Amino acid sequence: MEFDDLEALHRNSAAWRLLRADNAPMILSFLASVFLDTNTGAVAAPEITGRLDDTLAVLNERHPVARYPRTAKEYLDEWSKPEVGWLRRYYPPGSDVVHFDATPAVVKALGWASSLVAQPFVGTESRLYIAVDLLRQMAFGAEEDAEARLGELYRRRSEIDAEIARVQSGDIAVMDPAAQRDRYQQFSTTARGLLVDFREVEANFRALDRQLRERVALWDGSKGALLDEVLGDRSSIADSDEGRSFHAFYDFLLSERRQREFAELLAAVQALPAIAETDPRMRRVHYDWLDAAARTQATVRQLSEQLRRFLDDQVWLENRRVMDILRSIETHALRLRGRSDVDIVTAIDGVVPAIALPMERPLYRLRAKAALDSTPTGTGGADVDVSALFEQVYVDPAPLREHVVRALARRSQVMLGDLLAERPVERGLAELVAYLSLHGPEFEIVFDEAYQEHVEWVDEGGVRRLATLPRVTFLRSAELAAR
Repeated sequence: MEFDDLEALHRNSAAWRLLRADNAPMILSFLASVFLDTNTGAVAAPEITGRLDDTLAVLNERHPVARYPRTAKEYLDEWSKPEVGWLRRYYPPGSDVVHFDATPAVVKALGWASSLVAQPFVGTESRLYIAVDLLRQMAFGAEEDAEARLGELYRRRSEIDAEIARVQSGDIAVMDPAAQRDRYQQFSTTARGLLVDFREVEANFRALDRQLRERVALWDGSKGALLDEVLGDRSSIADSDEGRSFHAFYDFLLSERRQREFAELLAAVQALPAIAETDPRMRRVHYDWLDAAARTQATVRQLSEQLRRFLDDQVWLENRRVMDILRSIETHALRLRGRSDVDIVTAIDGVVPAIALPMERPLYRLRAKAALDSTPTGTGGADVDVSALFEQVYVDPAPLREHVVRALARRSQVMLGDLLAERPVERGLAELVAYLSLHGPEFEIVFDEAYQEHVEWVDEGGVRRLATLPRVTFLRSAELAAR
């Protein structure tokens, strides 16, 4: 990849943004446990909020100071923002409860993080066989010469006949345990990858449908051309490479004979002694495929229904306008049907043009000048005590804000007590209040009412002061982190 491609991904990729996040371990582990480990689709907001609350409580107990001070709802709202793009928040049909679902960006980030873990066994033989077999399928699948096709079939039949002869003679070649583990590892990787691909396919279908809706909403041509455009693009979704590949895979899954064959083969493989540590998810991976494919199929069906209703609404609005005009004409005709003395009249807005001559405008008028007396004034004789004017305490928030930004440049969050330990209070309570009123795009202030924080300082008179306030945390914003 070129530098510009990587630079664009660094700025715009949600998966890359997730890997750069300060809380990436917590986010990835939580979303993986909710959505990916169990192959779960959308989860209702109350359920995922409760599970995140429990996770945050467990993680915060490991540290003397809460590492994750926000609430679960605040985290979920942040992750589901369009500019963040780690969760999709929506209302399923027939439900008034908001649901969350992981986006493909989460799957990609987690897949990259998982690839960093060292594998105890890395097989290469099976991948070479798969590569050669794929090349053979493509080369002879596109071959139109009948002689070439027959030659390949005769070769394969000769190999099968030779193998049958070896087995009949008692020469049975058994695959060694290393080759068995190699192929099982390749199978489990491909099986898990299929579950990941379903989310990507579903997201691509949504993107195609969104583009189509935008064109329909901005369409200013005829209705016939619109229908041609919509129907053509609608079929292009199903006829796209992803659409045809998905439907072929879905047809394979729906075959009862192939499901039974797959289950028997999977049970036989997992019973092999060489496959000692089988992945428990692989035992029912074909059912997980069915669930994921059914969700994708339901998404396509739902998008089709929504698009049809959208088009029906457009047609209904146009027909309603025409019917209103016709009904108005009929009403006027019925009202005048029995009258013969109706004068046919017409009216126009005006019979002469409105003319505004330049000289009708008011002329410019000079403003009266105020006289200014520059004579120095003398000192008054009254004895006024002005000391109260100099007793006011003013705290400049700029140095305080700069102190917070410098502290957040080294870490993702900082407590108010830590800031005051580095830079003690000099202007008393007014300076403390100034800290609480700071704001800016570089950070966010979180007040945690569940905990209290004590702040001490010594005023100008040498008196020790103590203030008790809710625990205050300054969180580094994404804008500051990106600098």
